[in-house]
Amino acid sequence: MSGLEPLAPAEAVNHYLNHREPELSEKSVENHRYRLNSFVEWCQKHGLENLNDLTGRDLHQFRTWRRREGISAVTLRGQLATVRVFLEFCADIDAVEPGMRERVRLPEVDPEEEARDVKLEEEHANDILNHLHRFEYASREHVIMAILWHTGIRLGSLRAFDLEDFDPDEQCLDLNHRPESETPLKNGKSAERSIAVGESYCSVIQDYIDVNRYDVTDDHGRNPLITSRQGRLSGTAIRLAVYQTTRPCEYGPCPHDRDPAECEAVQETAHASRCPSGRSPHGVRRGSITRHLRDGTPEEIVSDRMNVSGDILDQHYDRRTEREKMELRRQFIKGS
Repeated sequence: MSGLEPLAPAEAVNHYLNHREPELSEKSVENHRYRLNSFVEWCQKHGLENLNDLTGRDLHQFRTWRRREGISAVTLRGQLATVRVFLEFCADIDAVEPGMRERVRLPEVDPEEEARDVKLEEEHANDILNHLHRFEYASREHVIMAILWHTGIRLGSLRAFDLEDFDPDEQCLDLNHRPESETPLKNGKSAERSIAVGESYCSVIQDYIDVNRYDVTDDHGRNPLITSRQGRLSGTAIRLAVYQTTRPCEYGPCPHDRDPAECEAVQETAHASRCPSGRSPHGVRRGSITRHLRDGTPEEIVSDRMNVSGDILDQHYDRRTEREKMELRRQFIKGS
């Protein structure tokens, strides 16, 4: 390992993210940080303080550890792919041996499995929203889950809402692409739209604004809808809130026979995502889209409301069975 220069894993991750920041969106940088945090955590657990000492066996053990955490093959592949790019960068700055990235073996994932990602089931969502309505009404967590489930929007879209984007009289939320003040929409100007909001959901949003919203501005002088004491709530904080709120033990018994007093997904806030039944904001979006399709909402309406193309809708979001699709078609075809 001659020629290598000592570098701690966490410091290397910071160097890598600083290097990628000019070419990646804020959300992508955040996703890379989230994926690499698991690698840093593994290094800390196993006393690997200097990346110069990293071996192929270490990478195999890290891969095994992540798989045993219960994540899907699709998620594992995505995390390991990020680790590979990170290790290529580390080799360029003399922190690991050249070729270390090739020692990270990616799991095989067939296209069907890749398209079938985890989603929030409708029954699960109803239990969560009923619990929040009863015990945490109009809290920040309540309004986050209510909007995500009702509208099926992306995390970045939720974060982009300003106070003025909510129109209680017209019962809608307006989405605007504002990249100059750090709230871009994934598909740019084409993603701008008004989203109808049901009366009960409008009440939740308005009561949150009146009672629980922090009356603050963000770094650009705008009035965010979803706030922290410091300003606009970060994407990381929204993601964590969703993982925490979707843990079944928040509103009932644990379905995994875990003791909440010993479960790391409960005891350590940052590890809420390790609950097997917890869901990410994207899982909520996937479940919301599936629910709308199963309820018979025409695909073109779902496509426009959730800002997703028909092809992507079919490949990644439509989890209905062929019989479910047939029964919905039957309702529109006279005499069938």
